[in-house]
Amino acid sequence: MMSLAEKDYPKYLCQAYYMKTGEKLNLKHPKNLNQKIQWLKIYDNIPIKTILTDKILVRDWIKEKIGEEYLKPVLWVGKNFDNIPFGELPDSFVIKCNHGCKWHMIIKDKTQFLENKLLFKVIKEKFDSWITQSFFGYSDFEIQYKYIKPQLFIEPLMRDNINEKGIEMGVWCANSEPFTEGIDIENSKDYVKKSLKLSKILCEGFKFVRVDWMMYNNHLYFAEMTFTPVSGYLPSEMLKEKFFKKLFKSLKLR
Repeated sequence: MMSLAEKDYPKYLCQAYYMKTGEKLNLKHPKNLNQKIQWLKIYDNIPIKTILTDKILVRDWIKEKIGEEYLKPVLWVGKNFDNIPFGELPDSFVIKCNHGCKWHMIIKDKTQFLENKLLFKVIKEKFDSWITQSFFGYSDFEIQYKYIKPQLFIEPLMRDNINEKGIEMGVWCANSEPFTEGIDIENSKDYVKKSLKLSKILCEGFKFVRVDWMMYNNHLYFAEMTFTPVSGYLPSEMLKEKFFKKLFKSLKLR
């Protein structure tokens, strides 16, 4: 049963949605994919989503479901930026928060980063701030973020070219199945086929999730489980695309 505060979520979510889009949110009969994602925020906030949204806790679940070989290495975990052992880290790495979206910083050159006192101070202040905050307060009722215990962690910067992003992909899943409408699976690259196969395992039991992946050194790595992409504010141009129109119709909420 919802607490008193949670009972007010639908009302305030409708207000927030209207303010951002100018569109009335219909939670009884959602009119597009964004509106279905808003419905999922309120009425499908099952506890396991908190665990799987936590970028540290999800690792044990991934290991159990598909194997440790699909996990990116973790170089350090802690709660205090001041405790990061920079001397033990490689020349490039990524500092992340486990409890938010886009709360991370890419360090391409450790030496330059440590010598640039102003940059170091700015980034430290960012993480000192983030670690004290709940991303739920920024996310328009993405309840899966509300109860995550904040931590920092560090991964190597896994790029073939340090100045260019590697291959990243998201597998959209509806009704416990990867949604493959319009995807030429037979002629897809091997890593795409593999991501679809593994996503089928990971999305089982969920009404809706996007399973995110990255490629590095010809190896596929799990990135994250994204239950409410863009907090249900996908660009209107995207909603008009054939893929997302069919995804909207395919997704069953009840």
